[in-house]
Amino acid sequence: MDTLTQPSPETSTNRSSRYQQVRELKYRVLSWLIWLLARAIYKTLRVQTENMQSLVPSPNKGAILVTWHGRTFIAANILRNRGYWALISLSRDGELQNRIFRRFGFQTVRGSTGRGGVRGALEMARKVQKGEVLAFTPDGPRGPTHKVQPGVILMAEKSGAPIVPVGISASRRILIRSWDSYLIPLPFARAFFLVGDPIYVPPNLDENGRLAYAAQLERALNRMEREAERRAGYPNYPSEWATDES
Repeated sequence: MDTLTQPSPETSTNRSSRYQQVRELKYRVLSWLIWLLARAIYKTLRVQTENMQSLVPSPNKGAILVTWHGRTFIAANILRNRGYWALISLSRDGELQNRIFRRFGFQTVRGSTGRGGVRGALEMARKVQKGEVLAFTPDGPRGPTHKVQPGVILMAEKSGAPIVPVGISASRRILIRSWDSYLIPLPFARAFFLVGDPIYVPPNLDENGRLAYAAQLERALNRMEREAERRAGYPNYPSEWATDES
């Protein structure tokens, strides 16, 4: 009668090591290819920026730059190599995003408004309080799209730094069928990066106060994106995202 043998600990360790090496190679190659493609496309774009001086309202002070999750392609290129920070999801997809953003010259902290979010938000609040700049997508990492999650308000409240909304669009683009309708501009498109007025969040808010500022930020972001869409030739901004500006 045959006896089933169990793999030795050494064999299991070798398999795990090979798996880690393959995964590392996959992430390294994929992040490089995506970065290379993004840079190649971006270099063909005709980019129009507006109010760039308001990205960081006060010199040598921190700021939280926000745009919707589906519009980071253009933002990552424009903000590259400035040493800004990005808060990246702890998910498996987040590992690839982490490597891509690092290739763009961002510093990163792992966390989100979901899993690990409070820890990540407080860690970033401390960095921003010391004068660092954070680039953040307040509807990430899993949506719902165009809905501000509370993490960004908490970071602004704890750090005292302003939140700066940015609207982004492109005249010719692909909208991926994903939860965030991720925008990839086509080569030689016109791209728009419009910076809005900073929003200052006071300290010691209660839950209702945080919800009110989240709604204010949501309106500001939608207003900026709606204007970017109009300039890109898409005046019929999705009605479900075009919240009242009042």
